Parts: sequence; structure tokens; C-alpha cells
Amino acid sequence: TTRQQCTYDSQKESSPFINTDDEEEHYYEGKNMALFEEEMDSNPMVSSLLNKLANYTNLTQGVREHEEAEDGVRRVAVPQMGTFIGVYLPCMQNILGVILFLRLTWIVGTAGILGTFAIVSMCCICTLLTAISMSAIATNGVVPAGGSYYMISRSLGPEFGGAVGLCFYLGTTFAGSMYILGTIEILLIYIIPNPTVFPESESSMSNNMRVYGTCCLLLMALVVFVGVKYVNKLALVFLACVVLSIMATYAGVIKTAIEPPEFNVCLLGNRSLNNKMFEICAKTVSVKNVTEFTKLWGIFCKPNATCDDYFDLNNLTEIPAVPGLLSGVIKGEKKHGASSHMDKPYVFNDIATYFTLLVGIYFPSVTGIMAGSNRSGDLRDAQRSIPIGTIMAILTTSFLYISCVVLFGACIEGVVLRDKFGYSVKNNPVIGILAWPSPWVIVIGSFFSCCGAGLQSLTGAPRLLQAIARDGIIPFLQVFGHGKANGEPTWALLLTVGICEIGILIASLDAVAPILSMFFLMCYLFVNLACAVQTLLRTPNWRPRFKFYHWTLSFLGMSLCLSLMFVCSWYYALVAMVIAGCLYKYIEYRGAVKEWGDGIRGLSLNAARYALIRLEEVPLHTKNWRPQLLVLCKLDSELGVKHPRLLTFTSQLKAGKGLTIVSSVLEGTYMTRGNEAKNLKAAMAAEKMKGFSHVVVSSNLRDGFSLLIQSAGLGGMKHNAVLMAWPAGGGLVHDSLARRNFIETVRETTAAQQALLVAKNIDHFPSNQDRLTEGTIDVWWIVHDGGMLMLLPFLLSQHKVWRKCKMRIFTVAHMEDNSIQMKKDLQMFLYQLRLDAVVEVVEMHESDISAFTYEKTLVMEQRSQLLKQMQLSRTEREREAQLIHDRNTASHSTTNERDAKATTDRVHMTWTKDKLVNERNRHREGLGVKDIFNMRPNQTNVRRMHTAVKLNEVVLKKSRKSQLVLLNMPGPPKNKKGDDNYMEFLEVLMDGLDRVLLVRGGGREVITIYS
Repeated sequence: TTRQQCTYDSQKESSPFINTDDEEEHYYEGKNMALFEEEMDSNPMVSSLLNKLANYTNLTQGVREHEEAEDGVRRVAVPQMGTFIGVYLPCMQNILGVILFLRLTWIVGTAGILGTFAIVSMCCICTLLTAISMSAIATNGVVPAGGSYYMISRSLGPEFGGAVGLCFYLGTTFAGSMYILGTIEILLIYIIPNPTVFPESESSMSNNMRVYGTCCLLLMALVVFVGVKYVNKLALVFLACVVLSIMATYAGVIKTAIEPPEFNVCLLGNRSLNNKMFEICAKTVSVKNVTEFTKLWGIFCKPNATCDDYFDLNNLTEIPAVPGLLSGVIKGEKKHGASSHMDKPYVFNDIATYFTLLVGIYFPSVTGIMAGSNRSGDLRDAQRSIPIGTIMAILTTSFLYISCVVLFGACIEGVVLRDKFGYSVKNNPVIGILAWPSPWVIVIGSFFSCCGAGLQSLTGAPRLLQAIARDGIIPFLQVFGHGKANGEPTWALLLTVGICEIGILIASLDAVAPILSMFFLMCYLFVNLACAVQTLLRTPNWRPRFKFYHWTLSFLGMSLCLSLMFVCSWYYALVAMVIAGCLYKYIEYRGAVKEWGDGIRGLSLNAARYALIRLEEVPLHTKNWRPQLLVLCKLDSELGVKHPRLLTFTSQLKAGKGLTIVSSVLEGTYMTRGNEAKNLKAAMAAEKMKGFSHVVVSSNLRDGFSLLIQSAGLGGMKHNAVLMAWPAGGGLVHDSLARRNFIETVRETTAAQQALLVAKNIDHFPSNQDRLTEGTIDVWWIVHDGGMLMLLPFLLSQHKVWRKCKMRIFTVAHMEDNSIQMKKDLQMFLYQLRLDAVVEVVEMHESDISAFTYEKTLVMEQRSQLLKQMQLSRTEREREAQLIHDRNTASHSTTNERDAKATTDRVHMTWTKDKLVNERNRHREGLGVKDIFNMRPNQTNVRRMHTAVKLNEVVLKKSRKSQLVLLNMPGPPKNKKGDDNYMEFLEVLMDGLDRVLLVRGGGREVITIYS
């Protein structure tokens, strides 16, 4: 059918191999690479890889797809933007903006030319250094859309990326509110000077800004929602407005040198007056030889001719607002423009200014350097265009700003410069009175420029949020990843409008600007950090095409950003850092696990390597000793952990500190079982346990555990203690194997000078959810092997499960010991060790060996012999069966005359001389079943059993009801023949106790009385 045919075709296209069903047709194809044909699935041929790379187009997450989705047409166009159109102009447009037109003249007037020069230089150097770092990152591989967020997150990891991405998002959003406030300020002061919503009063301006600003924001949001393509088409118009306004300003400067403009400012003494309320700048005027009082006189004087003191004492003077380039005003003295009489028509400063505040207000005018890297997908050669375009744009705008600072100072009267809103020059913007041919060029130009910038912020910010949300690193932002069918970020736009509204309700450009400065500075700081970290680490993947960078420049840029943050506003800086810090920790705690090959991971590796090398150089001091555990887990048939409480106990003992390696052994070969080792990590996560998992595949468990004891850990981070569960038997033979493995492990840990902890009845130990409200942890201290017994209860009592348990220490005194003195000494020792414990000395009298002990030893030895015989007879039966099988196989494949020979061979094979000797020895060693029941027990074993029985009686008497009993673990016998008996002694020693931890020291002191 057609469907099958389609499926077949698609399979044919996707398959990297020659199709097997057309074997004859394609027989001779691809024979040159037959050697590698099995790897082609995972490793493609170089030719096909290059072909894919050549056809790769990286469209931006943004305007183009949305336009295509709206038009319903999919145009596959090769990105064709060059450096000038793609990077230089967008950067220029984003950098030049509202501050230049509305605040730069005021900053020059307030700070003076040198002060403003310092502010501009600092900010421009900061962005230039950031641009150099950004160029290095942007040219180190392909940067998809998402611009700075993408660059930082892929260089510094998801935690930094998410935190900085959101800072950049908040910065862009507040930039939107700043541009809207700028738009409304131009509208309400210069275009429609008498707003109608609120009557004129002190707070009316702010309220009008809020109402008009909110309306403007909703209108812009609607435009963005309806279609981004309209914003994109208008971008050129907005750029033209900016360029025309700047050209008009420069033209005006040149004209002032020839003919200064006819704008005058009226001064009373040295205070400038708002000339909106009067026309003539004089106290009296002569009309037809009659002296009449002017309108100004009426403002300052009452009808009964009592005038304001300052008005009486000072003369009115009218001076040109723009004396011109050649007038020498640059050297003029400072005239003040402030007064305490709010009802008089003075020009007031609306805020108290200081240098640092001006830095915060000015800084947003140098942001926007990311505009080029945000469009990297549309560029013909992004790796060449981004550095050149961005750095050229910064140099151009820096030149423009510095020249404007000097020219404003040289052309305009100081008292006018300090007039923020141009009230003293008939409500014209101060930069407007300088411009040629008319102030309206600046008013209209800056109005549209601010509109355009606001629209672009409202377009860019939601896309950035959508990119962060789609990365899935911040769970609570997931909803903002969704949008309209064409990918337009609707939910993200709503959130952006909401945050923008907060900025608009502040209703002051001067208050919003420092907030925005913080977020941008934070973002630039991390761009510099990313470049510095990557350069210093010399990661193999760090190969930028842009070569003119150095880590010192990045470090300088980073320091400058940090300094500027605190210079602008220390409390905003702290708030921004707290927000970024909280986001960092949140992503670290809750975020999705992402591996982006970031620099911070590289930094961690370097730090870890350095620390490990340092640890190995110096031997560990007793004060720093803590149990670094290797936990030996057995797995069940489903590959789950057999005793999960072993992990629980480890987490209670360690509380996440120090090294924990949870290890296990799989029987088999690595080729077949190498991928089955995943369950251990899951079990650790379930117990909320911090540490490493290590699974070894070995031919048998014994060798596997031996390997782990020898080789787990690295350098100075090696384990010094082994924790395992007491082997629970399952039938005589299985029991014997488990016991043999256990004893070998004990021997190996002793040889490796490692401590050993063995937990009996581990499944009865408390879980992490339990809380032991009462009870004791009893330590039976019989021999001193380094103080492990003292340290373990203290470590356990740090955990909330065991916190309420009291510690008791028992020690055994013999007949010749002074038990009262022993108790005093032990109490003193514990006092010096800073351990709180009750001390008891238990006296064990020399008593005769009881019949019970004798009987128990006899039963143990009989059982041991029986077991040996069973094992021997089993191996013998297996050997005989193998020989019969061999004989049968041989007889089938030979003739009759060879048959006799085969029989003689068989006899020869069965009874060799060695075999005969072995068999005799075996009969000599092994006892018959009849002899077993007539044997007498070994005297050493009887003595040992006596100790175990007596000690067990004492322990049971004192510690039967305690929550945990810690006992010294006696060492295994040097002669391997006594292995089975050794296990029996331990069983007797722990008989009747519920939770027991056997402890064997590693041969070094682990606890000290010294500080």
C-alpha cells in the first residue's frame, strides 16, 4: 500500500547503511569503508557530517519564524546580514536613547564637564571590556538565539545561566518601563504641556505619568501581541529618528559658532526663573512714559506693595541661554538654580544629586551592547561580524557621548543645563534649544526613538524569558515556555507587562534608571567572569576566533562592573545580588540536571584535582580523622540493594560529611553486565545520601570485594573504614561460602590497615524517619584499638535519629585489676576527650569452664568436621562424574580396538600416584562419621568459647534493652583451619542481642585529648 511504501522510503532515507534487501544491486558500494561499517550508526562518515554542517542555518528564536508562521509561508532564506546592518546599527540604536535626549544636559550641568567626563569614561570602558569578553565567547562556536543568556549559561552552567538570564530579562523589562516613562515625559512636558487627567499640583505630574504610562504600555503590548513584524518594519523609522536628532544637535552646535539662537533665560540674582508665567524679564516697564509694574512684579509682590525680600534686594537680568561655542561659557562661574519658596516661579531641582546617583542615572545609556549577539542567527558570518560591529558601535557611541558632554558645556549656559525640564527656556528640552533648525526636531525625534526602544524591549524580553523557560532549568517558569500556535510568547508577554507596570508606577525616570543599571551590570559582570574562567582554565574547547582578549581585561571588566553596581546604589546592588543568589541556589536545588560543558564544572575539576594532590602530600592528623566509609552492599536477584538499612545507617553516621563510597559486586563479565550498575545510585538517592557509587563486575564476589577494598577512592580521598552487614546464612553450604568470604574481607581490611564495622541485624536498625526518644548506646571497650569505639557513638548522636540516646561505656576488669581506680581513670579520660558518657566497670571473676561451654565447643567442632566431609565428598562426586562423562564421549568417537586402550587410560587417570597420596592424607586428616561422635574438643577452642559465653552473659545482663551495642571485634585466627570456629565464637558473643555493631580498629589513633 501507499502507507507502507512511504514508510519504506523514509527508512531508506534515514538509514546510514546500504539497504540489505537490494543486496545484489548495491553489492560493490561502500566497500572502501567496510572496516568501519559497524560504527556508522553512532559515528557518521566525515563526508556526511560536513554536508550536514554546510546546510545548517541557525534562525533566531524570534522575529523571522513568527512572521513566517503568520504569513503561512516557509521561506528558506540564507541569512544575509552583514556587519553594518546586522550588528552595528542595532547596537547604535539600542545604545543611543532616552538618557542622551532627556538627562545628559542636566548631568553635564550638575556634575560639570570633568565630572561627566569621568562618568561617561567609566561606563564606556566597562561596556568596552565587556564587549571584548563577549566577542571571545560569541566567536567560540555557534551562538544560537538567546544571546547573552545562551552565552553565559553554556559557559558558566545552568545555575549561573539561569540567574543571569533572569537578571538580563528583568533589566530588559525595566528598560521597557524606562523608555515608556521617557516617552510620557516628552509627551506631558513638551508636546501636551497641560495634561487633563489630574489638576496641577505637586504630585499631579507623577500621577499623570502613571496613568498615561499604563495606557501607553497596554497599547505597546497590544502592538507586540498582534504582530512582531510591524515592530520590525518600524525599526528603521525609529533608527532614522535617532540619527536625525543627533545630526540636528551637531548642526546646532556649528550654527551657535556663527549665530547663537535667540533663547534667553531670566535670572533674579543668580536664580533662574520659570518664564512660562511671564513674558518680560523686568520689574517695571515704561509704556508711553508711564512706569508700569510687570506681571513678574505681581507674582513677587502683594497689592499693598510689600515685596519678597530676595526680589527687592536683587536685580533681574536676561542672559542668552546658548551663548555659543566661541563665547567662553565653558569657563563661566556656577549660578545656582534652587530656592525654598515653592510658590514663586523659580526653577527647582526635583531631586538632591550626588556623583554616585548620576552614575546610576547615566549607565542605562551605554547598555544595549548585546543587540548584535542577540541576532547572531541572521548574520552572514557571525564570528566576524559580532566583535567588529559591537566594538565599533561602542567606540562610535563613546565618541558621540564624550563630544556631546564637551559641546553642551561649551555652548549652553550652566544655569540652563541644570534646568532638567527646560522650564526656564519656555518648556523646551535643553538639547532642543541647541538643535537646528528647531527644538521640535529633538522633541519628535526623541519621542519616536523612545517609543521604538520601548517596543523593542517588550518584544525582546518575553522571548528571552521563553528561552529560559524552554531550557527547563527553573521549574516554576515552565508555563512561560508556551505561547501562541506560531510560537509567540503570550504568557511571557503578560508577565513582562506586569513587571513593566511596576516600573511605570514608580513614575520617575531617575528612580527606574539605577534599578535597570543593576541588572545590566550583573549580566555584564558574569559575561566577563565567563570569559576569565574559560581563559584561565584553558579548557580544550576554548578556541575563540576573536584573539584580542585576555583574562586580565575580563577581570578588570568584572571588577569595574562590581564597583559600578555599588557606586550606583549599594542597596539596589545588594538586592540584585540576593535575587541572583537565591535563583542560583534554587536552580541548584530544584532545577533540571543539565550538562552544558560549562566552565564552572571545569573549575570544580581543577579545584578537586588540586585538593586531592594537596591531601596526599601531608599525612592526616588524628584531629582531622573521620570515618571515610566504603560500604559493601550485596544485591538481590532484581539488582536492588539487599539491605537498604545499611545505607540509612551510613547516612546517620556520616550526615553528608567526608567520603562515602557505596559499592557492590556483580558476578559475570564486564561485557555482559557493565550496564546493570544503575540501581545503587537510585538507592542512595532514595535515602538522600551524599556520596559515590562504585560497582565492579567480577567472576566471583570474593575477588570483587577484594578489588574494591584495594582500589576504591582516589589519592587522598581513600576510604579508611569498611562497613558491611553480618552474613546471614541460607543453608549449610551457602552459609559456609558467605562465612569464608566474610573472614577473608576481615583479613584484607586488617592487612590494608582499615577499620571495619560489621552490623548485625541491620534490617532492625532505625530508619531516617524514626526518632529514638530514649535508650542508650552501649560501648563494650575490651581492648583499645585506636578509639573508634568512642568516636562512633558521638558521630551517631549528632544525627536526629539517635540524638536522645545516652552513651554508656563498659569496660571489663579482672581479679587483679583495681576496678575503682579503673573507673576514675576512665572518667578522667572521657572528660579530656570531651565526651559525655556514663562509665561502668564490670568485674569478670575467674570461674571454672562450665559443662555447657564444653558441650557447645564439642558441637561446634563436630559441625565443622561434618561440613568438611560433606564438602569433600561433594567435590569427589563431581570429579568422578566428570571422568565418566569424558569416558563416554571418548567411547562414542573411537573404534573397538581403541576401546580397551581408553579403559586403561581411564584407570590410569583415576588412580595416579598423586591421587593415591592425596587420598591417604585425606583419610588420615578427615575423621570417619563414627570418630566424629567420639572426638574430644581442642583446649584452645574451649578457652575461647568460655570467654565468648561469659562475655555474652555479662553483655546481655547490662545491655539487653539498649538501642545499639558496640563491641570490639576479635581478629580472625592466623591459622585458616580455625575459620569456621571463629564465626561460631562471634555468633555466641552476640547471641540474644538485637542491634550490634562489631568494630575493629585500623591500627591508628582516631581520637585525641589535645586541642
